[in-house]
Amino acid sequence: MRILITGFEPFDGERINPSFEAIKLLPNAVDGCKIIKLELPCIFYESINKLEAAIRTYSPNIVLCIGQAGGRFAITPERIAINLDDARIPDNSGNQLVDTPIFKDGEAAYFATIPIKAIADAIRKAGIPASISNTAGTYVCNHVMYGLLHKLATVPEFQGIRGGFIHVPFTTGQVVNKPDKPSLSIEQIAKGLLTCIEVCTQSHNQPCI
Repeated sequence: MRILITGFEPFDGERINPSFEAIKLLPNAVDGCKIIKLELPCIFYESINKLEAAIRTYSPNIVLCIGQAGGRFAITPERIAINLDDARIPDNSGNQLVDTPIFKDGEAAYFATIPIKAIADAIRKAGIPASISNTAGTYVCNHVMYGLLHKLATVPEFQGIRGGFIHVPFTTGQVVNKPDKPSLSIEQIAKGLLTCIEVCTQSHNQPCI
């Protein structure tokens, strides 16, 4: 089995992005499952194109995309992605898409095909805050989640691949000058992501709930 796990480069003036910093701490294999790590650009469409190319290259069984949600208290598996870009700030190439469908021929929304409730439960049991999120926003995170699920639903050779998106909070070093913002350590985030991988591998052939 192969899992492709992606994080983002820093954006919005941050020096790091905890999504990819935590991924760097993950092992290269878990219980015989190969872990493939990829950093995505925080850029509309370029991010989807790079993700699709990696799926074609590595033929993963599961794709997990990770992103930063500064201000959240917990690691949050996302339930749904919507077919809309509505950016509060420009992406890293200066693009600021507003009220724009991601794919004109796409469904209004797609649901994650990873077991989000089991993931959140397991992360909490590991001693790390976790909860289900019902909105991935309308920025590049939702853009990538929607793009992933759209490709998995419509590209014939991607049939059977499961996919989803998980948001993580700021890491502790990012909130030194943001005293009102919650955070987790990079090590806690990495432990949460490892738990997510373990749940996904163990439940790969089971119904998604």
